[in-house]
This record gives sequence, structure tokens and C-alpha cells, in this order.
Amino acid sequence: MHFGLTDEQQMIVDTVRSFVEREIYPHEDAVERSGEVPKEIADEIKRKTIELGFYACNFPQEVGGAGLSHVEFALVERELGRGSMALNHFFGRPQNILMACQGDQVERYLRPAVRGERMDALAMTEPDAGSDVRGMKCSAVRDGGDWVLNGSKHFISGADHADFFIVFVATGVDDTPRGPKKRITTFLVDRGTPGFEVRDGYQSVSHRGYKNCILDFDNCRLPDAQVLGEVDGGFAVMNEWLYATRITVATMSVGRARRCFDYALNYAAERKQFGQPIGKFQGVSFQIADMITEIDAADMLTLSAAWRLDQGLPANREIASAKVYATEMLARVTDATLQIYGGMGLMSDFPIERFWRDARVERIWDGTSEIQRHIISRELLRPLGA
Repeated sequence: MHFGLTDEQQMIVDTVRSFVEREIYPHEDAVERSGEVPKEIADEIKRKTIELGFYACNFPQEVGGAGLSHVEFALVERELGRGSMALNHFFGRPQNILMACQGDQVERYLRPAVRGERMDALAMTEPDAGSDVRGMKCSAVRDGGDWVLNGSKHFISGADHADFFIVFVATGVDDTPRGPKKRITTFLVDRGTPGFEVRDGYQSVSHRGYKNCILDFDNCRLPDAQVLGEVDGGFAVMNEWLYATRITVATMSVGRARRCFDYALNYAAERKQFGQPIGKFQGVSFQIADMITEIDAADMLTLSAAWRLDQGLPANREIASAKVYATEMLARVTDATLQIYGGMGLMSDFPIERFWRDARVERIWDGTSEIQRHIISRELLRPLGA
């Protein structure tokens, strides 16, 4: 088994890391203070990403993307994880689920998203339906040949900049031995559609400037042309394409952990107490050793899961393992870094308290740690009939 990067993969890593350090880092403090990304900065990041040839690099070349493999895209996301989520959002990685576009949808949604002309946002979570996706109450019913949507979504990331939304809603119920089971359909909904409103969401301690929004549907009428995939086939497109979001969370957690670790390592070497660097004390040096070991392990888990996808191998359990381990590793690394910094770690003079706050949400969104453990154990037990 070969663990090294090819020359091309190393070039990807170096290019994206340089971009993040040059185009993202300088704006982070201002975004952290204001909670906003100025439009001119967002547009500049997008423009430079397009010029670099990395916009929509997660899409195949036949639709205008860079055609990166899963491993190569994981490397891109790992390096982007070093920077502010609010800013690297404009590096532009549309939802892979848009590959399910058919007919006119390709020119209306897929290709404009890949070119950076239109931005998308994924809408699944509701106030009463987070991990329990089938518990969603937002619904669509047939009326005169159209669909009429009613209900709400919340925690919708990137909705403040989105031109259209990929929305999952209930479109029916089946009776099963385990009780009622909702059928889910995916719709493409343009901003400004009558009966559809995007509202400000909640104030979050994690990832300031990377906002969440609330979507309200009040008798929002959509034609069949807005169905993505098949009617009642929402879980099919979800299962085929949304694995990418969990790998993204895992790889970005690794990147952020490495940046945080660099701060811890340098501080342990420079900060002196009792006449010597604090890194010479086992209480600190052992933490440093544990941190890098966990980071490397999470890195291998994520790249291994991406490699399995490239080989066409089943990877659901491996992706879940990567997501749960990497996000929990990030929590431990940021907490240990803050402890090494002591009181200064909580001060906004350093970015440590930001890394610490930002780390908390990673164990929740795109599938909680509990859901990932459920996926892992289910994949192991089902073949044994349990």
C-alpha cells in the first residue's frame, strides 16, 4: 500500500494551502469581529478561485469541473479546513447532489453552479427533524399538476448567499410493519419564488460569519420540472451523493487541527516557566505527542475512506468512522492547545479560543457523533443478522 502523495497531489496541497494563507488568513480577524464577510472580499475570493482552476473542483470535467478524485478533493478540503469557514465558503464547492440534474436542470442549475454563476444551499434540517430525517414536517402535495410546499427548514448554511436551494420535503407516507414511513422528494427552489422566504437564523458561537438561515414555505407552488431525481426518490439521491459532506467535515477537521497544533507546538517551545520551555515538562510534552498521533490517525482514516470511494468499494462505515473520529479528535486537540496556552488561550488576542468554539459544531452537523456510531455498528451487525 502506497501512503505518499503523487507530485500532482502534493502540488494541489501546496497550491490550496498557499491560497488559504494568502487570501483567507488576512481577513479572518475582521470577519470574527463583525460576523460578516464583505461582498467585495467574497467576490474576490471566488474570482481568484476560478482563475486558479479550483472552483467546483469536486465536479467531473464533463460538466466543467476540475475532475479531482475523491482523495484529491479530500486534500483540498483538508487545506481549506485551516481557514475560516465563512471565507473559504467562496472557494466554491457546489453540492455534488446537483449531478442528479436532468434535462433543462443541467443548464439552469448544474452548469451555472459549476461556473460560479449561481450558488446553492442544501436544505434538510427542521426544528423537529435533525437526525431523524424522516420526521420532517415540511411537505409538498399535488395540486392542479403542480406541487405546493408548506413548512420550514432551519440551520441552513450558506443560504444568505444562495441563488437556489436543494430542498428535501415529505411527499407521502407508507404504512410499514414498523409504523408510518414518510416518502421524501428533493426540489430545486429559486430564491424569490412566490411563497418562499429566506430569514436570518440563529447566532452561533461556532464559525462566525458563516451564517445559518431559516427557510419558510407558505403555499409555494412548484412544477414537476423542479423535482431533482425522482418523485419520492429523495433518499436515493441523498444516499448516492451526500456521503461527500461527511468526508468534508472530517478532512476539514484534520486541517484545522493541524493549524491549531502548530500553535501549540510553537508555544510549548517558546513559552518558559521555571527557567525552561514548558514543552520540556511531561505534562505538556505528552499532550503534544498525543495530539499529533491523533491528527495523523484521523488523516489516514479520512484519506482511506476517500480512497475506497475512488476504488468503487463500499465506504459507508469508513466514512462514518472518519467523521466521528476526526471531529472528536479536533475537540481534544483544540482543548489541549487552549490548556497549553493557559489563560491566554481564552483571550481573543490569539485564535485559539476561536478554534475551540468552532470545533464544537463539527460533532453535530452533517450527522451527529451518535448517528455516525449508529451507522458503524449497523454496518457491522447487519451481516450477522443482528
